[in-house]
Amino acid sequence: MARKRQEEPDSIEGGWINTFADLMNLLLCFFVLLFSMSTVDADKYEQIVASFSERINIFDGGGSAVGEGAFVSSGTSQKVTVEQFFNEFEENGSDPSQTEDSSELSEEKKYEQKKLEELKEKTEEIYTEVSEMAAEKDVQDMINVNMDEKYQYVQISLNGAILFDSGSDEIKTSALGVLSKVGDILKVYDRHLIKIEGHTDDVKISSTKFPNNMWLSTARATRVFEYFKDQKKLNPKTLEATGLSEYHPVATNDTEKGRAKNRRVEIKIYTEDN
Repeated sequence: MARKRQEEPDSIEGGWINTFADLMNLLLCFFVLLFSMSTVDADKYEQIVASFSERINIFDGGGSAVGEGAFVSSGTSQKVTVEQFFNEFEENGSDPSQTEDSSELSEEKKYEQKKLEELKEKTEEIYTEVSEMAAEKDVQDMINVNMDEKYQYVQISLNGAILFDSGSDEIKTSALGVLSKVGDILKVYDRHLIKIEGHTDDVKISSTKFPNNMWLSTARATRVFEYFKDQKKLNPKTLEATGLSEYHPVATNDTEKGRAKNRRVEIKIYTEDN
């Protein structure tokens, strides 16, 4: 008797669910791995959830058969979309430390800008005051008043020929009146650092008293320092005297007129109080 052929079992409907479940497990592992390697920002997380809900639609459920769900039907294109999303996420600043650094740098720049503006305002105020006092004392034609480009100080410049004879560090009697009025101006800023700088031209000097221009420029600055300290009673703690010789000319040394400009004493009133 012929053996009866065994009937094949009917195919199980919805067999794709196993594949889909495996895919979901892989996605879950993927996000757990991402979570373990990063610090979660609540706002960024909400953006990710919203993006996946709109683009991949896995949170709302797929179709009932292969090809119906948005996730399954558009597989490759959705993969590209996910990669683009994460690239955008990173470019928009997913690293909190970089955002903090940028914020700190911005705050630092704002602080520096504010300090510079304050310094400029103070320096301009001192410049205006010194110029007005020089006019009141009628010495504006015998001194030059100007302001540092970086707003660190206001400078009073006196021509060396007014103060000293050639090759000498003795203050001329005729210059004492001008120097006294300058001292009265400086009294207003006695709490500020005041630097007195002596300058010469590049003509070499050699004498028993001054072997070179550095010695001469230093001696002249010291004479002015002592005059302000002894005669005008300026605070010696806020006064400095320095000789700079021929190394900081303000004009050419090729002409007599230029050399005369280079022979000078500069008095710098620094903006910040001591």
